[in-house]
Amino acid sequence: MARTPSNMLPLGTKAPDFELLDTVSNEMLSLNTLQGEKGTVVLFICNHCPFVIHVNPEIAKLGKEYQAKGINFVAISSNDVENYPQDAPHLMKEKAQEMEYTFPYLYDETQEAAKAYDAACTPDFYLFDGDSKLVYRGQLDDSRPGNGLPLTGTDLRNAMDALLEGNPIDPDQKPSIGCNIKWKES
Repeated sequence: MARTPSNMLPLGTKAPDFELLDTVSNEMLSLNTLQGEKGTVVLFICNHCPFVIHVNPEIAKLGKEYQAKGINFVAISSNDVENYPQDAPHLMKEKAQEMEYTFPYLYDETQEAAKAYDAACTPDFYLFDGDSKLVYRGQLDDSRPGNGLPLTGTDLRNAMDALLEGNPIDPDQKPSIGCNIKWKES
């Protein structure tokens, strides 16, 4: 499996807006309607990537826990479904229901959202504060498929806790590692 790192969008970047299809509700949703009062986690994932499959239980758990605290979660899949049909919208809906996501799972058909966020891999995590400024980007934690480290969500969890407590977020952040986004051929 490929090990592609995050591109690490500069801290302080304003969250790029988007309007994408929510595969669960079948509605078009925008970032403006999905932002949390205290922050927003935008994560790029997909159905088939072993790295995402590995972190899915923790993603679902963190979503439930932190949405109750005012940080919303928004998952986006930008993969080319023509060449990767397992990431098609109807299967995204099934995955969201299977994992009991409490947040939308959006389909970025044009891949414009992934490009706006400079997303490179799945999973790729971005935490924006209440003013839509990027305060964390990078890995969920040090756990990877097969490395034996427990799945804890420590890196993202620490950033969200600091944001909620009004404390500085450590700018020394590790990139996420995962499968590359499956870009459409031009």
